[in-house]
Amino acid sequence: QADTAKSLSTQEPVAEKKSLHALYTGLGTGSNMIYMGSTISQDQPYEFGSITYGFNDMLYASFSAVHLSERSPFAAFSTASLSFNKTLNSWFDISAGISGYNVAPSLRDTLFNNFLYTDITLGIDWRILYTKVSAGGLFTGGYEGYYQIRNSRFFELPFFKNDKFSLSLDPYVNMMFGTKTKSETSTGKTITTGNPFKKNGSNTRTITNTIITDKFGVMEVDLGIPVTFNAGRFSFEAEPGYFIPLYDNTDSKGFLFTLSVIYRIF
Repeated sequence: QADTAKSLSTQEPVAEKKSLHALYTGLGTGSNMIYMGSTISQDQPYEFGSITYGFNDMLYASFSAVHLSERSPFAAFSTASLSFNKTLNSWFDISAGISGYNVAPSLRDTLFNNFLYTDITLGIDWRILYTKVSAGGLFTGGYEGYYQIRNSRFFELPFFKNDKFSLSLDPYVNMMFGTKTKSETSTGKTITTGNPFKKNGSNTRTITNTIITDKFGVMEVDLGIPVTFNAGRFSFEAEPGYFIPLYDNTDSKGFLFTLSVIYRIF
């Protein structure tokens, strides 16, 4: 949400003096919520509402509540995040953030336990491509480290741009690296798992004739094409995407779709 809000803030007329403060509200829906390689909506469609405060286009604080149609209570879980970004020059920028996910107590056995995720990111503008390299840590009764490399190419369609409206595309390919767990049974069957919400433990161990090995590698590849229509204080975004997990214990691979609208209050 903070990224979308930051994009919307650049749509103000150049002649208008920009305020240090900004407040955004948003609504959206999606076919399945994938986070750190796992479906945290349990392969269900979801809806969300959000509010984001921005200071000087550098500091953003955001809160959102997520609804799952087949779960009760109405707000299955909520998220809160704080992020900071700074442009160093025309080639480099840095950012850091922390986000927390809080699940309704009655759903913690069904969905997931509360967790925190922190990251630091370096952005490199190659002119042709924009690359983000992130290092992060997931805290949920233990610690797991993750790395991501995201390549994207932002551009606005020139035939649909004027002082009031613009249409932009930002296609991307993202790769996430982390620890995968390989289980080899005495019958020769091998299963590779990659659930980031459970601590894997030691690098190699044996449990009842099963050898379990933890190995660092690529956990997922995902790609998408966010299409954003900016109209004054409104920003409408549709994002078709595709998720490719590189482990066995998931049925979440395939097509994803999200739709959201952001409104700048001031």
